Amino acid sequence: MEQQRLSAIRSVLRGLNGLSVEIEASAAISGDGFVIASVLAPTVNSERFGAMCASLLALADRSAKEINLGHLKQVVLVGETGSMLLVQAGPDAVLVVSARAALNLGRLFIDAAKVAEKVRNLIEQG
Repeated sequence: MEQQRLSAIRSVLRGLNGLSVEIEASAAISGDGFVIASVLAPTVNSERFGAMCASLLALADRSAKEINLGHLKQVVLVGETGSMLLVQAGPDAVLVVSARAALNLGRLFIDAAKVAEKVRNLIEQG
């Protein structure tokens, strides 16, 4: 993917992170676990994070198919201090967003869906 599109995706992710101080990180990850673009804390190993998210999404997708839920749209992880949302951003990409518990999950779903569509469009350009 050319540098201009990667920069545009990174800019979209920065915009998402800027919507709320409660959004801690975001990344666009390919289906095979490679980080396309990210806004992550320096302490996060982006390669390992991408691989884990891709594995999580693959397992969730297989589980959804096993019980006939149709095409997987998103996965939500809720922990004690926050949530992580994985949203399909094209046939071979996912948007991952991490937020503190104070952020309203409904708002996160809406904002993440909009950003996932922007990421999808940027990836599909070309």
